[in-house]
Amino acid sequence: MGAQSAVPMALVALIDYGSGNLRSAEKALERAAAESGGSWTIEVTNDLARVTAAERIVLPGVGAFGDCIEGLSSLPGVLDGLRDAVLMRGVPFLGICVGMQLLATRGHEFGEHAGLGWIEGEVSRLQPSDPMLKIPHIGWNRLDILRPHPLFEGIETGSDVYFVHSFAMQPTFRADVLATTDYGGPVVAAVARGNIAGVQFHPEKSQGTGIAVLRNFLCWRP
Repeated sequence: MGAQSAVPMALVALIDYGSGNLRSAEKALERAAAESGGSWTIEVTNDLARVTAAERIVLPGVGAFGDCIEGLSSLPGVLDGLRDAVLMRGVPFLGICVGMQLLATRGHEFGEHAGLGWIEGEVSRLQPSDPMLKIPHIGWNRLDILRPHPLFEGIETGSDVYFVHSFAMQPTFRADVLATTDYGGPVVAAVARGNIAGVQFHPEKSQGTGIAVLRNFLCWRP
């Protein structure tokens, strides 16, 4: 009997544009991939060919909105490749922290900067109603899941996840908001439209709940 051919590995592109704790995100995705039962290769890359070949795309982000969109735009061909993959071919996409904020129309951190515009809205500084709440918002907060979505399959409202941010996305359309958290008022914690999703929290720092979100993303068939 001949040897069985190897099962092809599906590529998950974790975009490296000079922002974010890529190693932590890579390790969390690798764990989620192992738990998903699928055959995934997690690859940190800024290579256009690898990005356009991916079956899943993850955009992390730590830092200022303007610096992040500039870093992403500086990668030769990658921004156009992302638009083709995500908007034209429907490749599932997940933005994390500033990676989610970049989905917006514009951000207002150290000036006004155009975002990707894939989910209409603005990114503005947090303004908690309680003056005792510090900015940046750092730590664990509870999720309020507003509607069912495969990204939160098996995850309950009230689950704790880990945030590190000073700015938050304010989508134009309420239907794009998937979950909120409370930090002196409601703060958008997750968005989703079609094959595009984003989380303001850091799944790679959110222990079991974060791994479950990443595992759900790998199993998602929008």
